[in-house]
Amino acid sequence: MLWNLQKARPVWITNLQEDEAEEMESPQSPGQLLNPALAHSVSVASCGNIFSCGAEDGKVRIFRVTGVKCEQELGFKGHTLGVSQVCFLPESYLLLTGGNDGKIMLWDVSSEVEKKQKSPTKPTHRKKTKRAAYTKQSGNTHVPVAGEEEHGKIIPKLSIEHGEKVNWLLSTKIKGYQNILVADQTSCISVYPLKEF
Repeated sequence: MLWNLQKARPVWITNLQEDEAEEMESPQSPGQLLNPALAHSVSVASCGNIFSCGAEDGKVRIFRVTGVKCEQELGFKGHTLGVSQVCFLPESYLLLTGGNDGKIMLWDVSSEVEKKQKSPTKPTHRKKTKRAAYTKQSGNTHVPVAGEEEHGKIIPKLSIEHGEKVNWLLSTKIKGYQNILVADQTSCISVYPLKEF
């Protein structure tokens, strides 16, 4: 929902369940339950007109604000359960996501966002997005993933197996180095270094 704060009313509203309806056109096994696409977290990139939304269906959606409307630029699935937190790193299109599946992932959406920004403005039709490939995990270690994009698929640059449901995350500099702070259902806050980014 995009608000006009001067008039105290919404200017634009999107329904995340519309994407879900398109996917449900494919055959579904009997007895399979689907979580509705409820928004859990929103983060705005430093440019001010790109924002991301993490949802209960495990998808991350990237939107662009153009004047008084928003258009979905990109959508991809990287978590097996809901995406509880999204956070753009400062001055970049690097996006951190944390999920109910206990994973923390770093995505570089810059090429997709910049590619669509440079293309001429045309009447757009809603396009179906492609899903990301599953990333292998190895214990509680950082796993850099080679091959950032592959035929339009977004692949995580980094995947961390945190182990607990991620309730909150933030990217910040501590002693000159970029780090991720993570709060979960325990009484501890975890710190993961992002030295290579």
